[in-house]
Amino acid sequence: MSELWSRRDWLTLTTWGLCGGWLGSRAAVAAGKVIPIGLQLYSVREECAKDLPGTLSKVAEMGYEGVEFAGYYGRTARELRNLLDSLGLPCCGTHIDLGTLLGDELQRTIEFNLELGNRFLIVPWLPEERWQSREAILETADIFNEIAEKLAPHGLRVGYHNHDFEFQTVGDSTIWDLFFGNTDPSVVMQFDIGNGMMGGADPAEYIRRYPGRATTMHVKEYSSSRPEALIGEGDVDWPQMFRLLEEVGGTEWYIIEYEHEGKPPLESVALCLRNVKRILGRT
Repeated sequence: MSELWSRRDWLTLTTWGLCGGWLGSRAAVAAGKVIPIGLQLYSVREECAKDLPGTLSKVAEMGYEGVEFAGYYGRTARELRNLLDSLGLPCCGTHIDLGTLLGDELQRTIEFNLELGNRFLIVPWLPEERWQSREAILETADIFNEIAEKLAPHGLRVGYHNHDFEFQTVGDSTIWDLFFGNTDPSVVMQFDIGNGMMGGADPAEYIRRYPGRATTMHVKEYSSSRPEALIGEGDVDWPQMFRLLEEVGGTEWYIIEYEHEGKPPLESVALCLRNVKRILGRT
């Protein structure tokens, strides 16, 4: 047995044992557990930079059940945890640079996220040299597998979030398939629906192709005619998408993200949450 396969076998056993695995997620959904809705704070980044406590308070008042970070606004993990606890908002993820998961930085990142109470460490972007060839993509996949192995004993998971370029072809495959086809099932496939459709991808196809790996999902609208469309006002078949995530995706968090100008950001994310709850029948 190769070293790589031995590592993957170990990862599968330990990560599913520590984190519950996607089978546990599906069982919870089947038992009637409601998938909570979080907010990617990049959606309200300027507001967070000006007044993080006030912005998080407004997010909680809207009815969001968790938040995903994209920067910490100069706060320590303990300061952030105390703030979230005071509002009843768990951390449902963080977007961080791959460099924070490598070398000596990894232990600091583990300690920070354990104190923060966050399980999901999501890399939101990769530089071109990590995906411009088949060899580079396979090497990047191996790096993620190694990170996943090191995180598993702590109950933490690494993942990757797409933009649009990942659905370009490299040889006879897409960047996305080369990467997720060669990473352990414990590596989270955080599929951004709007970004994926912008790249010509069918999100439903990828959720079916990699069952149980959409543990946290970015709920973002796509409209070919109106880029600023709120969730529920564009081209995404949301009822089908949510059914698929519940039945196949192993999804534990729906995470709303909205990035367009027009309405004030806090108003936009409030309307997106309202629309998602309406589609899910939670109003």
